[in-house]
Amino acid sequence: QVQLVESGGGLVQPGGSLRVSCAPSGITFSIYTMGWYRQAPGKQREMVATITSGGSTNYADSVKGRFTISRDNAKNMVYLQMNSLNPEDTAVYYCNARRPTYNRYYWGQGTQVTVSS
Repeated sequence: QVQLVESGGGLVQPGGSLRVSCAPSGITFSIYTMGWYRQAPGKQREMVATITSGGSTNYADSVKGRFTISRDNAKNMVYLQMNSLNPEDTAVYYCNARRPTYNRYYWGQGTQVTVSS
C-alpha cells in the first residue's frame, strides 16, 4: 500500500512562510525522485519543485529564490519550505513520487495552502 501523506498547509498572510511535509510509505523512498506540485481552482497542476535521490533540485521559475525543497532519506520525509508567500501561491499542494527509469508515479491527497490577508 503506497501512501503519500501531506501536512502543514494552512492560512498565511502575504509575505509569510509555511513548510509543508510529505510522509511516504510503501516505497523505497531513497531511490525515488520526489516533488511538489500545486493546483489552484480552474488551473492546471504545475510543478513547483523536485529533488532527486542524489539531492539535485529543480524549481519553477515562479518560486525560485523563495521555496526550498529538501528530503531526509533516513526519516522518509520530503519538505517544501515556502517563504515570501504571495496570493498567487494559493493552491492545493501535492506530493509526488517518481521512480527513475520506470514509468511509475504516486500522488498524495494534497494539502491546502491559502495566502490571504
